[in-house]
Amino acid sequence: MQETNKKTMPAKQPDKVADKRKQSLYFPEDMLSDIKREALRQDRSLSWIVQQAWRIAREEIRKFPSINLDSDEVDE
Repeated sequence: MQETNKKTMPAKQPDKVADKRKQSLYFPEDMLSDIKREALRQDRSLSWIVQQAWRIAREEIRKFPSINLDSDEVDE
């Protein structure tokens, strides 16, 4: 009987299902123009640009003081 050399792979986690509900976000006109220009430059959607900006800035934004006097953390 031949023994095969099988690589062990980590168990695959179920993919998170993205919530694709539409949301309205309002940006100052100059900021929206910058986002549109960057989206065009990268050949990406506005949504993609904003999502990447959030991923990059998320930890820094979480350092901002909370205005909620009861708790410093918000349930996600």
